[in-house]
Amino acid sequence: AIAESMPPTGLQALLNTVFSRLTRVIRQHRGTIDKYMGDCVMAFWGAPVETRGHAALAVQTALDMAAEIGTINRERQAAHLPAIGVGIGLNTGDMCVGDMGSDVRRSYTVVGDAVNLGARLEGLTRVYGVDVVASGSTRQQAPDFVWQELDRVRVKGKAQAVDIHTPLCAGDQMTPELSDELKEWEQALQAWRQQNWDRCLAHLENLQRQNAKKVLYRLYAERVVSMRIEPPPPDWDGSTAFDTK
Repeated sequence: AIAESMPPTGLQALLNTVFSRLTRVIRQHRGTIDKYMGDCVMAFWGAPVETRGHAALAVQTALDMAAEIGTINRERQAAHLPAIGVGIGLNTGDMCVGDMGSDVRRSYTVVGDAVNLGARLEGLTRVYGVDVVASGSTRQQAPDFVWQELDRVRVKGKAQAVDIHTPLCAGDQMTPELSDELKEWEQALQAWRQQNWDRCLAHLENLQRQNAKKVLYRLYAERVVSMRIEPPPPDWDGSTAFDTK
């Protein structure tokens, strides 16, 4: 939408500014820039130099990138310019890294199913109203953050469902209020997977009173309404299937 309202040179200047600032964040946390693709930057950890704690570094990078976009948007607001959004997908797993391409041109990059899943998770940020969506494997390897489980999903191109989560903050930033909210959310999610729609909706109503702006709670409340109208099949495993990238 922003690109539609500005000349290509203006868009180029905006992207260069955003990429420069996000790249600084990635490099501060020892990430390797893979490539820039349109309005997307791709990065990975663990190569060309083996990196301990790579998952935690990636999570902190994602949180800092989202914060940097917030700073950029405050600057744009002061200049009476529209805000820009951010969506970050994180996955941890085995992949192949090296020079790849053709006999004419090659680039240093990563490939593999773990890479594809990370790309799919980025697209889900808009569905769940969060800046960062991470896989369960990333959460397991970065336990020193406060996490909120979002869903169990089956993304396009993958037959197996995966748990997805969003990092909220560092572990030492947990507050009693946030702890209570997450406990209530866990109960809502459990009721959802047990198909106990009444109990799930009761928890969701409490959560919406606590945090009315959160897209996640509104999304599940709408899902409960849909499930009551059209119940899931008997073999439903509690997951949500996505057939688009």
